[in-house]
Amino acid sequence: MKRLILSLVLCLLWAPVAAVQPDEVLDDPRLEERAREISGGLRCLVCRNESIDDSNAELARDMRLLVRERLLAGDSDDEVIQFIVDRYGEYVLLQPKATGANLVLWLAGPLMLLVGAGIGWSYLRRRSQAEEAPKDVLSQQEADRLREIMKD
Repeated sequence: MKRLILSLVLCLLWAPVAAVQPDEVLDDPRLEERAREISGGLRCLVCRNESIDDSNAELARDMRLLVRERLLAGDSDDEVIQFIVDRYGEYVLLQPKATGANLVLWLAGPLMLLVGAGIGWSYLRRRSQAEEAPKDVLSQQEADRLREIMKD
């Protein structure tokens, strides 16, 4: 059992490292470092919330090669990212920019939380301020009848 757990842990630790194939690695260490930094911020479109640097999907490999190709062509980091975004859409960014339509998405969560808190607060406030309903008091006849029933 211990060997199985150890094997699983080693596989999980090795998986992200094994994603970038040796034939993808650039000869220039500075360019390779830039490529790894860029690919760490790009989403694999197959794996969803996994960067292309960590993904073993074929599309992720193609995107990694494209990043390295653009870097070899002399593009800056921003130009490479913009090229990928133009090609695959803004969804490819793991950290999308908070502008335009994305701003609505960024603000929707906190706004809904505030709206929900406001509704809850007003409900509790109205509930605490509401007058308590008067308790129904038994008439003398009802009280006598109740005593008779209870004696039986």
